[in-house]
Amino acid sequence: MTNSTLAGVLLLTVPVAFNSVFFMLQRAFEYPDILRRPPGYVLGRFKEGGSRLVRLWYAFALTAVLFIPVPVLVHEAFGAGAPAFLAVGTVFGVLAGLVQFLGLIRWSFLVPTLAEIHTAPGSTPAAREGAVVTFEAFNRYAGAAIGEHAGYLFTSVWTLAVCAAMIRTGDISPLLGWIGLVPAAGVLVGVLEETGVKAAAAVNAVSYVLLSLWLVALGIVLLLR
Repeated sequence: MTNSTLAGVLLLTVPVAFNSVFFMLQRAFEYPDILRRPPGYVLGRFKEGGSRLVRLWYAFALTAVLFIPVPVLVHEAFGAGAPAFLAVGTVFGVLAGLVQFLGLIRWSFLVPTLAEIHTAPGSTPAAREGAVVTFEAFNRYAGAAIGEHAGYLFTSVWTLAVCAAMIRTGDISPLLGWIGLVPAAGVLVGVLEETGVKAAAAVNAVSYVLLSLWLVALGIVLLLR
């Protein structure tokens, strides 16, 4: 299997896996709207979800791991004609998968313990408050800062670099390069959510759907090539 073929297979697999698990989390856990609910409610709902919910979050984190080799394989698909700036974009692409994994994996290893402490009949008020504070701290740092903010930024930079490489070299699909600029810019808008821009979250959500479709299209082009 060539690098282009493997890249194509992963570009088809990762978006489908990501969106499939995302849909299941919506059904089972009110995700992502639940992240705006009080911590006590989130921990209670997590406890109700049981081991199935823990497995879903683990699968969601693994989709980020599956993405990590994609930027490297896409880079190699350009061959010797790859522009120098694509190497920088590839680094950001690998980091995008890594930071999203680091942000998501807390749901399978940390949150179950916090949910258990918060919902246990014998837990003291101090223990419950400690669980809430810990949950909030990791939610802001591992979730908002690392998984989302850095994830949005790095994913956007990688996508922009790949699009620019396709446009500049005329390789793979220049038209797809121009199209990809739209979701890349929309994903980047997501970093403005923390500054109070209310529309940022909605723009980011729509852009991730468009980015998923763009990745699938890129995968098809690589497979056909």
